[in-house]
Amino acid sequence: MEILIIAIYLLLSSGGLILIKLGANSVILNIKNGIFNCSISIISLLGLICYIGSFLIFTFVIVKKFDLTYIMPILTGISQIFVILSGCFIFKEYINNYGIIGIVLIIIGLVMLNIK
Repeated sequence: MEILIIAIYLLLSSGGLILIKLGANSVILNIKNGIFNCSISIISLLGLICYIGSFLIFTFVIVKKFDLTYIMPILTGISQIFVILSGCFIFKEYINNYGIIGIVLIIIGLVMLNIK
């Protein structure tokens, strides 16, 4: 059950960021005549909902079930890897050699955190 909660958190967190970026070009923010106007695409809205969902799962479930000193580095590292890889595959962003070395170091750190 705990792995499922973590998987849902990672899916919502990373998916939310990806959806927000996918819909970012259609977001319009302006102030005209003292009135604030905001227009957001459905994709960005879904991303925002996913990200809020991940925040709620983290705040009300994960924080209660796990030690923060253990789970936070793991979640952050895995989330960063997901976002970097999705940037490469979905958005065709370039990752240089330093980025690859960084990913390898994150993975090494995750393995070291799990050695008991």
